Amino acid sequence: MTNPTRILLVTGMSGAGRSTALKTLEDIGWETVDNLPLALVDRLLSAPLPEGALEGDRPLAVGIDTRTRGFGAGTIAQRIAKLREKHAVEIAFFDCASPILAQRFSATRRRHPLALDRPASDGIERERELLGPLRELADHLIDTSDTTTNALQHDLRERFGAPSPAAAPTLVVTSFAYGRGLPRDADLVFDMRFLRNPHWIPELRQGTGLDQAVSDYIAGDETYAPALHAIEDLLLTLLPRYRNEGKSYVTLAFGCTGGRHRSVHVTDRIARRLRAEGFSPTIVHRELAREMPPIQEARPGDGAGQS
Repeated sequence: MTNPTRILLVTGMSGAGRSTALKTLEDIGWETVDNLPLALVDRLLSAPLPEGALEGDRPLAVGIDTRTRGFGAGTIAQRIAKLREKHAVEIAFFDCASPILAQRFSATRRRHPLALDRPASDGIERERELLGPLRELADHLIDTSDTTTNALQHDLRERFGAPSPAAAPTLVVTSFAYGRGLPRDADLVFDMRFLRNPHWIPELRQGTGLDQAVSDYIAGDETYAPALHAIEDLLLTLLPRYRNEGKSYVTLAFGCTGGRHRSVHVTDRIARRLRAEGFSPTIVHRELAREMPPIQEARPGDGAGQS
């Protein structure tokens, strides 16, 4: 395993956000391990990367709390000092006011790990005592007393996020036929059936939206340019926000009646524009990949309507 550029030990009070922190770090590209005895960290660093893992210096976050095997603040402090002889190690300590922690345990009906048969307040005070030495060593002291989960996630992305392929969402742009249903994983769906339909032009019917003649016909619609510009502007506004919020996957779906002409052309155009803006979309033409009879399209105005 390539040594990570950063090793972050994530610890703190139960209920203060440690689990949320590990999940958020994983979402932004960190490798995360929870409740791993520090004695095994060197073994972890020497292990080969798992199949499918990103190559390179992926940062590592290790969760530690009072449930960690062999836990003892003094012993852990010694192991941290030893780790720092070889690696860049930071400590993030999540704290919260005791009354608020007690309220959180009461609201969720969870039992405090150090007070399974006693009031949560007893466990909170005992844990605060046990974790005191680690709190003193913390490089990042994060108090979540007045912090919502969303605000905490945003703070963590600001603190620990880094520009990397893992931090950017996986972007898919797909075309589809409404007659065969919407893609199940679609996040944003755009209906292209307002554009004129090449299906009714005999010489274009057997083509697809990837053919130049079909594309020229679709682009000749008077509503095409303003509509596509508006969609592109919308996507260029939204996609960076999705990335900032840590969304892992974003699927854009463009539909028409048969999924062969208008939706295919628009999907191809949008993907090219996004690439020009620095995104890396994957294109999927769902209906072109299927060996199925084409959907029968109704002529405009014959009752079923152009679709």
